[in-house]
Amino acid sequence: MLSRVFGFGRRPFDSLDEQEILALAISSEEDDGRIYRAYADGLRDDFPASAAVFDGMADEEDRHRAALIEMHRQRFGERIPLIRREHVKGYYERRPDWLVRPLGIEKVRLQAEEMEDQAHRFYLEAAKRTEDASTRKLLGDLAAAEKGHESLARRLGLEHVPEDVKAEEGVAERRQFILTYVQPGLAGLMDGSVSTLAPIFAAAFATGDTWQTFLVGLSASVGAGISMGFTEAAHDDGKLSGRGSPVKRGLASGIMTAIGGLGHALPYLIPHFWTATAIAIAVVFVELWAIAFIQNRYMETPFFRAVLQVVLGGSLVLAAGVLIGNA
Repeated sequence: MLSRVFGFGRRPFDSLDEQEILALAISSEEDDGRIYRAYADGLRDDFPASAAVFDGMADEEDRHRAALIEMHRQRFGERIPLIRREHVKGYYERRPDWLVRPLGIEKVRLQAEEMEDQAHRFYLEAAKRTEDASTRKLLGDLAAAEKGHESLARRLGLEHVPEDVKAEEGVAERRQFILTYVQPGLAGLMDGSVSTLAPIFAAAFATGDTWQTFLVGLSASVGAGISMGFTEAAHDDGKLSGRGSPVKRGLASGIMTAIGGLGHALPYLIPHFWTATAIAIAVVFVELWAIAFIQNRYMETPFFRAVLQVVLGGSLVLAAGVLIGNA
């Protein structure tokens, strides 16, 4: 770990000879081609037009690699030294596609722009360190190809992804985000915030003991979170409904359920009963307003209707808990 952070055991870029620079360029182009193809594969089912962009970019990287290999063959023969970007101190790194999933459209387009800019700077520096005229020309041409007046991602985007297609893909991406994360998370937040109100405040007013109330709230929140998470993950695998990974939906629902309950349980860690209760009630209204905002922002529920449904319903459950606790 320390060797990766501080660069121990890596070669400085300035220490590479011309053969090693060519070998590094070849392996870098190969890696970038694989990354672009992985992006294309990840986008193909839902965003075929954008997948075509990254297929084209991968083909371009293959052409660069072929030109570099031919140059190496002419100058140094058939054996290409094994040198990769992780062997060179200060060299840019690439994140594998599985670390940046889910592959959002704009996320991968911006990543492609960054990759091109880094490759452009590498070829400029590599050309400065090369004395052979033909190699220097090739590296300079590759630097120009990576940068250009418009990046390859933008040029291919204009060809394969016109504005109307890009808008359609943006709508589809937002819809998938809502189905996979927002809907389950909102359902969990509503369940955790509202369903735990009665037991927590009933326990508070029945016992007057903040610690016991906190334990009731903690158990109710965690239990509800586990239940909601498993229920969401188990009842729909997402293949027919298109709602996405059941694991992601289950985590979103379970975590938000637990957060919704813990929000007004945590104040009871304060030993003074009325201070804890006042803060808990304030937190409840913040949670209810947050739910109304999310419904309006993502589910397009009219704001005042969302407020009426959530705040009124939550207030009734809160009142029920207080009345039961005082019975």
